[in-house]
Amino acid sequence: MKALTVEAERENMQKVQDFVKEELEQDPEVSRTELLKIHMVIDEIFGNIVSYAYEDGAGDVVIMVDYDKAQGMVSLSFTDEGKPYNPLLKEDPDVTLSAKERSAGGLGIFMVKNTMDEIDYENKDGKNILTMKKKIGGSYA
Repeated sequence: MKALTVEAERENMQKVQDFVKEELEQDPEVSRTELLKIHMVIDEIFGNIVSYAYEDGAGDVVIMVDYDKAQGMVSLSFTDEGKPYNPLLKEDPDVTLSAKERSAGGLGIFMVKNTMDEIDYENKDGKNILTMKKKIGGSYA
């Protein structure tokens, strides 16, 4: 498992994206579509941490990535010491309604839930830990 620690600042988004992409691009069986889905997940989760986790200035975010090519499974973990928040408790938006009829918020985490195969949240020792797993690459077909 590889780890990257960055400040929860919007300008670090590309650094996080590149860190994960570098790990996944080592497998030629990981498709561009799969990379784009992981990119969207990172954008949503890291973006939410940047926007909401730290009220008084920025704090750090630890991103961990583990890609098991034999199992065709990528695991992503985001850990921050911001205010406790379990995104899995956010009620899914009613996507049958138009954007004007829907309440604001929740669409991003809804997309993450529908993209990843497993998602787990825990608050441990004052840290938010969100771990997500997804089958990717050709090994699992």
